[in-house]
Amino acid sequence: MVESKEQPFVSPSESVELPESHGSLIIIGGAEDKDGDCKILREFVRRAGGLQARVAIMTVATGSPREVGDRYTDVFRRLGVEDIQVVDTSRREDSDDESALSAVRNATGIFFTGGDQSRILEIIKDTELDTVLHKRLAEGAVIAGTSAGAAMMPDKMIVVGESETHARPDTVEIDRGMGFLPNVVIDQHFAQRGRLNRLLTALALEPATIGFGIDENTAIIVDGHIVEIVGEGSVTIVDEEEATHNNIQGLLKDEALALCGIKLHILPAGYRFDLRSRSCVC
Repeated sequence: MVESKEQPFVSPSESVELPESHGSLIIIGGAEDKDGDCKILREFVRRAGGLQARVAIMTVATGSPREVGDRYTDVFRRLGVEDIQVVDTSRREDSDDESALSAVRNATGIFFTGGDQSRILEIIKDTELDTVLHKRLAEGAVIAGTSAGAAMMPDKMIVVGESETHARPDTVEIDRGMGFLPNVVIDQHFAQRGRLNRLLTALALEPATIGFGIDENTAIIVDGHIVEIVGEGSVTIVDEEEATHNNIQGLLKDEALALCGIKLHILPAGYRFDLRSRSCVC
């Protein structure tokens, strides 16, 4: 029998939380309600200024920007927003276009639609638009994203990965994210697509402090160090700070991953999580 060697996770030294002076993030697990009460989108509008909100819809992730932009425009108009700009950056050079930059600078709420999260990074990362987005968050704007728009929120994002399978290194591909919320990993469509092992693998491959698995029509609202859950599903929170062992060193790509000592929280709407104390607020 081969003796197991402990390989504890090393937590990043940087804080997970947003500075108190920042705006909030609304990170949606996809398939949010657009026809009924629209609770999540309603909360986005409210936090962005209500009837005085100025909303920029970012369609960069989708291959159908006109249709998707029109769909969200209709929803936000129904909720009372009059000032809406659809920002279509289909090419990287569009991220330095003054009309796109002006729309984001003016916005109190910035909403990233679903699609392919890789497109967001290819077209926006390290451009002037990237700089303006981070500046607006620092100035108090609300940034929201659904599905692909949720996946890109951390500094490391899940690009692609297998669902409904056991944890092993070849199930996940990781790349840079947009870095709005540091030292976390986000996965979306979580319960619906059986992605727990995918999230665990991502945390092992790219050690972060906390992983959030967000169900469909469910969101986390990050405001400073407090995370609030809204919507009809739940959020699975994986905390690896006190993990005691994994076997990732020397593991071949298709071999099973072992993880020991990880904390798991499952929180429905109405619950909150404190990023400082790393505990549930019931």
